[in-house]
Amino acid sequence: MLMNNRKKMGNFPATQGLYDPKYEHDACGVGFVVNIDGSKSHAIIENGLKVLENLVHRGAIGGDLKTGDGAGILFQIPDAMFRRDCKHLGIRLPEPGSYGVGMFFMPQSRESREKCIQISENTVNAEGLGFLGWRPVPIDDSVIDGQSKEEQPVIMQCLVSGKGLEAATLERKLYVVRKVVESRARKVVDNDDIFYICSMSC
Repeated sequence: MLMNNRKKMGNFPATQGLYDPKYEHDACGVGFVVNIDGSKSHAIIENGLKVLENLVHRGAIGGDLKTGDGAGILFQIPDAMFRRDCKHLGIRLPEPGSYGVGMFFMPQSRESREKCIQISENTVNAEGLGFLGWRPVPIDDSVIDGQSKEEQPVIMQCLVSGKGLEAATLERKLYVVRKVVESRARKVVDNDDIFYICSMSC
């Protein structure tokens, strides 16, 4: 069967270095939606969600037969939205590209969450960046059930100032912050609790 699929898909590159074509296999699937001229548009998000809805297989199903592995979309920071929301939160954002946003899945336990928040803020400052504030993410959990509902994390966004760093340097710094926070948080979060940084980027 594998050979038939290979014939349909065409020839793979020859074995070289760490690459071996025998390990090629199908994956769950990805979709790309872009404006080729680079212009920003909410239509990209809407079309991206349509792609997501139409992917036949988006991960395994849990024992409750309701909970999937989850799927999501990756897109540019919506600066106008953050400026609107941060104004209400009393957070002053620097220019686009000079601040970063971290998407955090926080523990349900208030005590564990407070520890993770403190670790995150301390790490941001220790790495020479500026902690700006937290934005609670609005959610609609009426569409989930079963294990997903029981284990649903508290979703928050951490806003970080690059303090004048150029975008490529800031991106690397944010990666370091993410890894340090994840490592430190593992030591204080109970095994039953969720802590995960989905992304941290400018």
